[in-house]
Amino acid sequence: MRRRKSDKPLGLAELIAIALGGMVGGGIFTILGVSVATIGLWTPLAIALGGGLAALAAYSYVKLALWFRDEGATYSFFKRSFPHHDFAAALIGWWVVFGYISTIALYAFTFGSYAISGFAFADNDWARRGVAFAIIGLFAAINAWSTKGMGRVEDALVYTKIVILLIVAGVLLGNVPADYPDLLEEAGSAPLFGLLMVASVTFVAYEGFQLVIHAMHEMSDPERNIPRAIYSAVVLATLVYVVIAVGAVLTIPFENIINNQEYALAAGAADVIGPIGAKLVVAGALLATMSAISGTLFGASRLMGVIARDGNLPAILAHQPGTIPRRGIAAMAGLAGLMVAIGDLRMILEFGSITFLLVSILMALANHKLRVQTKANPALTVLALGGLSTATVLILVFEAQTQPQQLAFVVAIYALLTLGAWVFARR
Repeated sequence: MRRRKSDKPLGLAELIAIALGGMVGGGIFTILGVSVATIGLWTPLAIALGGGLAALAAYSYVKLALWFRDEGATYSFFKRSFPHHDFAAALIGWWVVFGYISTIALYAFTFGSYAISGFAFADNDWARRGVAFAIIGLFAAINAWSTKGMGRVEDALVYTKIVILLIVAGVLLGNVPADYPDLLEEAGSAPLFGLLMVASVTFVAYEGFQLVIHAMHEMSDPERNIPRAIYSAVVLATLVYVVIAVGAVLTIPFENIINNQEYALAAGAADVIGPIGAKLVVAGALLATMSAISGTLFGASRLMGVIARDGNLPAILAHQPGTIPRRGIAAMAGLAGLMVAIGDLRMILEFGSITFLLVSILMALANHKLRVQTKANPALTVLALGGLSTATVLILVFEAQTQPQQLAFVVAIYALLTLGAWVFARR
């Protein structure tokens, strides 16, 4: 019997695009410099381990999404798994929303860095931030315009950027020097602690697959499309990241990657494959960050509406004529712009990683608690809890050892979020 065509605006292609759009954004362009500075040639292996962590986290999200069928995702899953914990639910909601805000800021910051990388003012911090403000505003307008229009724009951006990034990776791999075995010998054995620590720090590069769940009421056939979209996106993102990282560390001098962290690939590619190659990298970075901003605005604004309807965010954000939460979109864009203005790249990266590790642990815990209902494999839920908890400890140790002042700033942000959640939970 032929399946009746759905009147929902988002099919599998759009859902994969939303997930990949949120994942393959500023991540690979931002984490290369941090990773290479810490573990050098072993960067691709750490990025692959980060993909494994993301797959463990994705497992719990898929199982909970199919059981609860709730577009509130992390926030709603926690609230329904652990009822009568109103303050904790409010706090989770605030964490997730501001985690999304930090990732939008990260993507916009990276967009600004690559957009001006070929100009004389490439190192002008406020020029970079100005471009970041503009791109957030543009995609806020696109998201406020039309869900179907956003989906089509996201399709075009995501699938074009994947092709460009794979071309860049192929060209880099084609320029690997003949003496690369010597590089492997000089690298020595893999530093286990460093590998695990970098995999933890780079976890934010895989954040975004759960954006699919926020489209629960706007997608066709959730039962089939949620797992297919999420698992496909995690696998594709990991492959793209690893291939690019291999090409980069084998062809681009480490000092170029470390000294130009905001636009490492463009700076290095210009030396390796010439100006055309550098322009191709810039095009891939711009498309990647644009689609990530769009996809994150789409999902996070809908989450804001769910939390506001429960009274845990300002009531004005709950007002949603039609299906497009325009006030939520405006709020997300404004707060992301504020974070671009006051934060720096490293702080934004690590705040996002810590936040999404913490909430992923809670989702693994919820999935383990409801494993009978969700039909989850208990061994996988325990493995997810162990892996994600270890990663969280490692990133905190890394921050305490290398950037204690930055860690203090991140803790201050959490304190403010806790206060806000407490105020609304009391009401």
